[in-house]
Amino acid sequence: MDFKFPNLPTGCNDFTPNLSPAEILSAGAFGGTYFRSITSAVTNLKYNSADVVVDTLRPDWVEGLSKPRHLCSDMYRTEVNRYKVKCGGSLGMWESSGWVSELDPYGWFQWYCRFYQGRRCDDDVRQISRWSKCAGEKGRFRSQLSNKCLAADTDASDAKISPVIRQTLLHWGFNLTDEKLAAHAKKQKQKSKK
Repeated sequence: MDFKFPNLPTGCNDFTPNLSPAEILSAGAFGGTYFRSITSAVTNLKYNSADVVVDTLRPDWVEGLSKPRHLCSDMYRTEVNRYKVKCGGSLGMWESSGWVSELDPYGWFQWYCRFYQGRRCDDDVRQISRWSKCAGEKGRFRSQLSNKCLAADTDASDAKISPVIRQTLLHWGFNLTDEKLAAHAKKQKQKSKK
């Protein structure tokens, strides 16, 4: 089910993740390292993992998860991830690419957690645009995974098809469903008729 968020910025109505922050974390994400303690190159401040978890996540989102293993690990663990693969770049790469703002020094997922809980800020349009380019209806990773499933003549949940892309999309709050795959196939057919 796509989430419908109130008070979306103008032009951002296509922001429809279908996974909540709790679902992302419980599925297994970020190799367990997302909320580790960091020193941000963007804010020049040190962040303690325990404080950031309390500040960013609702307690019920992490019930049953081992904080040292699933949230705050200093070591990336592929076995923690839903698809048992490594994906994504380092915090340093995100920072040097300009993807991290002072508001959310841990990056997109921290922004999403706060947005999901009702915070609205000046960075919303940029972050929603990033999501759209990755996991939106025309997003590159969503389109790639859909095309690969169609080419393999398999259903949307076939985890053998592109586990790295699936893990990436999970991090962005999106899970390909048969309904989304069918909609993509219909659009592809319409394009080919033109």
